[in-house]
Amino acid sequence: MASKPVTPQNDNVAHALAGAGGGILSMVLTYPLITLSTRAQVESKRAETAFLAAVRRIIAREGIPGLYAGLDSAVFGISVTNFVYYYWYEWTRALFEGRAAAAGRATKRLTTIESMIAGAIAGSATVILTNPIWVVNTRMTTRREHLEESQELVVEGSGAKAVTGPAPKPPTTVGTLLALLREEGPQALFRGVVPALVLVINPILQYTLFEQMKNVVERRRRVTPTIAFFLGALGKLFATSVTYPYITVKSQMHVAAHGEKREGMSQAISRVIREEGYAGLYKGIGPKVTQSVLTAAFLFAFKDVLYEQTIKLRSNVARKAIKA
Repeated sequence: MASKPVTPQNDNVAHALAGAGGGILSMVLTYPLITLSTRAQVESKRAETAFLAAVRRIIAREGIPGLYAGLDSAVFGISVTNFVYYYWYEWTRALFEGRAAAAGRATKRLTTIESMIAGAIAGSATVILTNPIWVVNTRMTTRREHLEESQELVVEGSGAKAVTGPAPKPPTTVGTLLALLREEGPQALFRGVVPALVLVINPILQYTLFEQMKNVVERRRRVTPTIAFFLGALGKLFATSVTYPYITVKSQMHVAAHGEKREGMSQAISRVIREEGYAGLYKGIGPKVTQSVLTAAFLFAFKDVLYEQTIKLRSNVARKAIKA
């Protein structure tokens, strides 16, 4: 009896692997922009730095590697994040498509509401499982600059500057995690989880818009990686622009020092507006939007290619297993 061919739409593991691979590639390509936007989000208003000046300062103090601080935790985080997200998204999508077929609906394509529900389920599962990874990554991304700044102490009134020698070696990802657990406890790994859950609306908006634009294009022609690149970019541009204040608040909650007064999401937003005005909620939005748009565009382009390669690889392995 011939085996039933794999249905691409329902192959959530293949989609999850392709999403993880695409996320890693896009993350590596755009990571310096993440470093710049994250540091801008957590620095005080008086320390705000223009984009090009921030790049020059980081390179002068830390070299090119400074733009990639925390890359290892980010690569691990994006691979887990995308795997979990796409697995649950495709699982929910397959469920809706099965019900649509059973109900005799003319098309199995997801409606806007179904896309939003699938995104909400996938996004919530992803946040709960991966928030600790992003707390560590944010600490890694911002820690280097703090270490460097601690080496330059201006003595008040004298105008003298004391330089204490080379900066200590930045901690590793594992070192940052262990220090966080030792000094602040396991609960520190879930700081910012509330704004992160609110930010589930970001991929909901992104993927819903992407799916609907993709459906429109598919009625006329095949969606190529190039088309997916631009559709992904448009979806992410809209989603990030709408949700950016929560991204700023989440980053600030991730780096809150031990002993500082803990703030809720609404308190953090009110504090930023009170101290820095509404513009404070959009610190670093330039590099962040650029990074998010490029990441999403590369992700959708890479994901389609990687998905096709994953299916081919599985088919080849299955054929070899049958011959054996």
